[in-house]
Amino acid sequence: MENLKTFYKSRKWEKLVRQIRLERDNICEHCGTPIIKKYDCIAHHRQELTEANVNDYDISLNKDNIALVHFKCHNEIHNRFGDRKMKVYIVFGSPRAGKTTFVKHTAGSKDIILDIDNLWQAISNNARYVKPKGLTRNIYGIRDCIIDQVKIRLGQWNNAYIITTSCNPIELKGLKDRLNAELIHIEEEKEICLQRAELIYDADEDVEIHQRTAKIAEYKQLINNYFNDYKIYKNQIKEL
Repeated sequence: MENLKTFYKSRKWEKLVRQIRLERDNICEHCGTPIIKKYDCIAHHRQELTEANVNDYDISLNKDNIALVHFKCHNEIHNRFGDRKMKVYIVFGSPRAGKTTFVKHTAGSKDIILDIDNLWQAISNNARYVKPKGLTRNIYGIRDCIIDQVKIRLGQWNNAYIITTSCNPIELKGLKDRLNAELIHIEEEKEICLQRAELIYDADEDVEIHQRTAKIAEYKQLINNYFNDYKIYKNQIKEL
């Protein structure tokens, strides 16, 4: 007998989803627009999958019972029927991979977004990505406070998105277990991330040239470090 978590990690489920994606050209069956990124594609059971019916393959593995939808559309479907629970997502990936963009597009007005870059900018008078060391303890204190609130489900929010550039499986598993969360890996090619690093500041932003140059170099190094680490941890992350 399988439970839901085991089923969604099973090879037969992953194989079925791959087949459906090939057959349906990754068109969202909720809004009718293309699903561009793999991580933004959710296989949704039209008849809800439960512990009671997960072993009934006429339901759990029935192609006619499965719709491909955007992550955002999937949330909308559940919200419509009032069965949305407080869910937590750990959104991880390389710097400049598109994590913040994905969350901004996906999150609703009653969702929590914990993005450490936003915290740095919120409590200082600095341009984005400028992070004075003197504020570090304050920033991480605020972060930990928000994580504690998410852990105990304080408030009346719908979803919480925790954005991180860590791909360390020990760190990810610890946070995942602590918050009873799901992992979302924002995958992007290394070269694209490096290209985006060149554009971290708009031309009209009030950032001195030496600061801009130094920050771009720093982010390129962080991107290289991430992809080196991900090669090491990739198989462990798949098991989480």
